[in-house]
Amino acid sequence: MDAASRQHAEREGFFNKVKVVAGLTLLSRVLGMMRDIAITSLGASRTTSAFVLAFKIPNLFRRLFGEGALSAAFVPVFSETAEKSGFERAARLFANALGLLAVTISSIVVALWLGLLIWGAVFPGQWDRQLVLRLLGVMLPFTITTCLLALGSAALNCRGRFAYPAFAPILLNIFLIVAAWLVAPMWRDRLESQLTVIAAAVTLAGAAQLLGVLWLLKRTGFSIRPRLRPLEEGIRPILKLMLPMIIGLGFLQISELLNDLIAWVFSATAHAPTMYLFGREVQRPLSEGVLMRVYAAQRLYQFPMGVLAISLGVVVFPLFSRYAARGDLPNLRESLNRAVRLAVLEGLAAGAGLFLLAEPITRFIFSRRRFTAADAASSAFILRMYVLGLWAYCTYQIFVRAFFSLKDTRTPLIISCCLVVPNLAMVAGLIWVPWLGAGAFGAATAVTFSLNAVILAVLLRRRIGPFGGRKLAFSLARSLLACAAMAATVRLLLASLAGRADWIVVIVCVPAGAAVFVLVAWLLRSPELGELLRRPPKENSDL
Repeated sequence: MDAASRQHAEREGFFNKVKVVAGLTLLSRVLGMMRDIAITSLGASRTTSAFVLAFKIPNLFRRLFGEGALSAAFVPVFSETAEKSGFERAARLFANALGLLAVTISSIVVALWLGLLIWGAVFPGQWDRQLVLRLLGVMLPFTITTCLLALGSAALNCRGRFAYPAFAPILLNIFLIVAAWLVAPMWRDRLESQLTVIAAAVTLAGAAQLLGVLWLLKRTGFSIRPRLRPLEEGIRPILKLMLPMIIGLGFLQISELLNDLIAWVFSATAHAPTMYLFGREVQRPLSEGVLMRVYAAQRLYQFPMGVLAISLGVVVFPLFSRYAARGDLPNLRESLNRAVRLAVLEGLAAGAGLFLLAEPITRFIFSRRRFTAADAASSAFILRMYVLGLWAYCTYQIFVRAFFSLKDTRTPLIISCCLVVPNLAMVAGLIWVPWLGAGAFGAATAVTFSLNAVILAVLLRRRIGPFGGRKLAFSLARSLLACAAMAATVRLLLASLAGRADWIVVIVCVPAGAAVFVLVAWLLRSPELGELLRRPPKENSDL
């Protein structure tokens, strides 16, 4: 087999695994939806909003140290080390990174625990603040396990094994489903106790996920014994890539937390419907429980994004890194073009469908028990604002990994950091617009990510050269035509099904809209559709 054939087989092997990862991610998202149904059914209140706020903290650390700075810095260096010095040397590098991460994250968690104890003793605050601190204390160990899981998953991805990293979230969802549906109801009307049970399940699930990835790493030939000394040569390049990312991502994660704090502070409660602002008493612009409504909307738009776009980004990242390590820009550009076209296709189709069917889908999935029809309607409106930028969220996953594969972690972070202030300004200003309210969180996110994706595309083109603008334009045109046909079909069906139950509307409109989109894309000879529907060839590779 000549070099060109080997490169083609390598590229096809990675892209074919997108479907495997997407299938496992789809299962994870379905189970995650069951989990979210149980959590949202507890109602949109100050108490449940406290859980949402507390859960954000370990997730922020996961994005910063696990899936963010360390993974993005580790994959290119590990890939280059494996290419040039062999797997044994790369495995030692992984053991070093594992030891350093374990010590660093454990130290941070212990420091946070002590801080929470001191804060709770000196500044206890009202019951809602105490609840946030208690739930956060229960979930903090998840920070350690999920960060180590992310590093182990990145190492497995570099070896072409994607199944368990995609399966690990399924374990988390199973634990939370059991806790939320079976264990927590034993406490009946004691809502705080039910949330504490769910928080404990998060920590237990993290331990189970970590044990699974360590077992598979050992089977793959990695040493799972953390090593602090001696430091491998690749550690310094990893740290050099990480440090600016930690600063930038830390800034970004804090800004996300600030969005949640804005929702927490500016939402009315039964005891505090007003607040003082610039010396004047004003009505709080957001209603109680807004964090839970935003949470429900986020779960819905992230469902399709996670099934393909994030799966696609995870799979192509090691491929991008291999081409970058070899200096093979033509194959890097070709793979980038292919990934972006797939991401745009999914983002536009899913975004249009969710925008049109936001209310019946939200009511059908979440409107039960304490999560009322009014809560569902509010979440549906927030969802419509979010999905305006779904195409951007999907393509951002690809562009940012292309930069990371080039060992350029600064450019995406600088752009994102520059957009933080406009994002916060939009949220803080738009929540006061009467007709928009909590929709400000979705609208600001959609605008920010759209700008981010466009800027990244322009800068990446300057960096690696044109990556098929003509192909992208034709792909965009085909996707928009298919979306238009789908939208017309769904609108007609909605008019004919007016007054019907939400489940009927959903089971009729979703498959009908998808079928029309696929049919029009097929008639337009969309190559992206062919890639998604084509069955991958059988291969012996161990995922």
